Amino acid sequence: MRDASDAILYVGKAKNLRKRLGNYRVANTDRLSRRHLRLLRAVARIEFQECVDELSALAQEAALLRSLRPKFNRVGTWYAPPRFFAWRCFEKQLHLAVVETPGSDWRSFGPLGGRAGVLRAVLARLVWVTVHPQLGLAALPSGWFHGISETETTIPCGPMIEPVGRILEKLLSGQTKEFCDWIRTQQPTDPHPFEKASVDADLDVLTNAFRSLEPARFSRF
Repeated sequence: MRDASDAILYVGKAKNLRKRLGNYRVANTDRLSRRHLRLLRAVARIEFQECVDELSALAQEAALLRSLRPKFNRVGTWYAPPRFFAWRCFEKQLHLAVVETPGSDWRSFGPLGGRAGVLRAVLARLVWVTVHPQLGLAALPSGWFHGISETETTIPCGPMIEPVGRILEKLLSGQTKEFCDWIRTQQPTDPHPFEKASVDADLDVLTNAFRSLEPARFSRF
């Protein structure tokens, strides 16, 4: 959002741009803070950039906030502590976490910033439907479909723990295609259309995310 002199006032991310801007257009002056009202009065022009997925949108938003530090943004304008995606296999369970400092008994990947949480949520869903095909997405733990709030995510894998661990190592060493192919081969032969669409969408997020990561990232895994 820019003012009449073209200075940048605010940077934000939206999954649904029409809905987000509609909320501003019908803003209730009795409920909005004075800060938000000042912003809306000052905006003269809005420009947007379309990203291929949420991970790249988060990365772009973070980079703009830190480099521009817009007047009406409060969060994200300074460099945050590094965030790593961490995982380990223990007692036939897969443990996933987002941490600032990985423990010695964890494998880690990053730093990824805000993308670490999205990566964990996507991988949790994909691993769940792969090791529990009879349960499917309907049996996902609460909150997993839209994101995960727990500090650590645990997925019981049983005898699948070894192949899951091996395929994760391939993914996080840059072998995205091998991971996606393996996930697809493990799905039921006649999945529900919603389940298939969800798996395909998560695999697309992973493919686009890893395509955007610099090669040096994988050498630190």
